[in-house]
Amino acid sequence: MDKLTEYPKLIKRILTEYIELCDRDSQQDIETFLIADEHNGHYIWMNLGWQKGDRIIGITVYVRIGDHKFWIEEDWTEDGIATGLVRAGVPKEDIVLAFHEPGMRQYTDFAVAS
Repeated sequence: MDKLTEYPKLIKRILTEYIELCDRDSQQDIETFLIADEHNGHYIWMNLGWQKGDRIIGITVYVRIGDHKFWIEEDWTEDGIATGLVRAGVPKEDIVLAFHEPGMRQYTDFAVAS
């Protein structure tokens, strides 16, 4: 797998599938969308809107691609984006759970860092 070309396509596909699932069940006043800065390798699943008079704005998932790895900075999904990446054939050593402090990453099944 050519990581430089395939990894961006893969994360966009996985996040788009999640967003489409959310849109089927979503509330009409909350928009769910993907922000992709492909040049710099940033992919954000974002929610924006209103719920019961309160402003809703937040990141559900934020993944960066750098050093030929997925850096999962934020993940509020039930199963975890890392699980979807592994199912798609990404080796665990190419996935960093960056939301864990660096000293704790060694206790996960995934990459520690670079």
